[in-house]
Amino acid sequence: MKSDLYAIAEISGDQVVLETGKKIAVPKLDIEAGQEYTVDSVLYLREGDNVKIGKPHVKGAKIKTIIVEHKRLPKIIVFKKKRRKGYKVKKGHRQPYTLLEVTGLKVEAKAQPKKTVPKVQEKKEDVAKQD
Repeated sequence: MKSDLYAIAEISGDQVVLETGKKIAVPKLDIEAGQEYTVDSVLYLREGDNVKIGKPHVKGAKIKTIIVEHKRLPKIIVFKKKRRKGYKVKKGHRQPYTLLEVTGLKVEAKAQPKKTVPKVQEKKEDVAKQD
């Protein structure tokens, strides 16, 4: 990694490494080019020596991206044949994808909920009074 600030996130079922300014190819998203897309499912976040691992996602972490363009990968030829049967099928396929540019990583610090102490001591006193 070039910088100390990066994240691993899940976008359309793919896990990708995201850094500020980096361009990433992900499976096609149904959003127009030029619009902003926010990634909420951050699995891992590193800021220098501070590392946060999500269970399954890091809470409060968001990554802002801009959709650069939609493209298709090079053609893949699918050829099927059964020998001595005269069966041959040749098909081509081009997988669509979306090119994203990461604009910023943002972590919102949320207050941790306070853990309540169970009131076990009161129950023990009630049992002692009954004897």
